[in-house]
Amino acid sequence: MDRADRALLEALQADSSRSIAELAGCVNLSPSACHRRIKALEEQGLILGYAARVDPRRLGLAVEVFVEITLNSQSREAMDRFERAVCDFDDILECHLMSGTSDYLLRVAAADLDHYDRIHRDCLARLPGVSAMKTSFSLRRIKRFAGYSVPS
Repeated sequence: MDRADRALLEALQADSSRSIAELAGCVNLSPSACHRRIKALEEQGLILGYAARVDPRRLGLAVEVFVEITLNSQSREAMDRFERAVCDFDDILECHLMSGTSDYLLRVAAADLDHYDRIHRDCLARLPGVSAMKTSFSLRRIKRFAGYSVPS
């Protein structure tokens, strides 16, 4: 990956809605060279897709919740069963297998505490093999993820 590829990745992470011509201008490439490089980055798997960043509060999702999950067993079967079940619930935004005291960390968004209570009862409580759950509520987001730092 050269300087132009790194610049393209940074520009696309900042705003992927820009036209090829605009991106080319940002990274000092011709539009055709810019397009070829973007396609190559996609084919190499460096670019996984494109998405809009949405303000959860504008969707009525004012509460962000992190849930630490500990399983009864760390067997392959128990972990596979849990991970498949997590994928069935749209209310679970992210799931990370963790090292440390808990097995998984989930991120959930809810409108309010009543909505989170429903998610807890209808979704989280139905996950298989859970022995303990520890819930933490985000009081305020300090920094929003805006893309990865592209190493030089």
